[in-house]
Amino acid sequence: MPLESGNSNFLVSKLSGLILIIVGFLLAASGYRAGSTGYIVAGIILLAIGIAVLVSKVVRRNPGS
Repeated sequence: MPLESGNSNFLVSKLSGLILIIVGFLLAASGYRAGSTGYIVAGIILLAIGIAVLVSKVVRRNPGS
């Protein structure tokens, strides 16, 4: 069953958000372990972007009443 273009875009967006969250967490954890402020900040920024992408997808899909 082929994916429609809208569903494919939604899936890619959700996967990119999850990947950003995972990479951000790993980067922040490795920066914390190494004591590097730059890695911690970069990890937190990636975490925030990933969470924002996922939240925007959920809000866009579920309109308020």
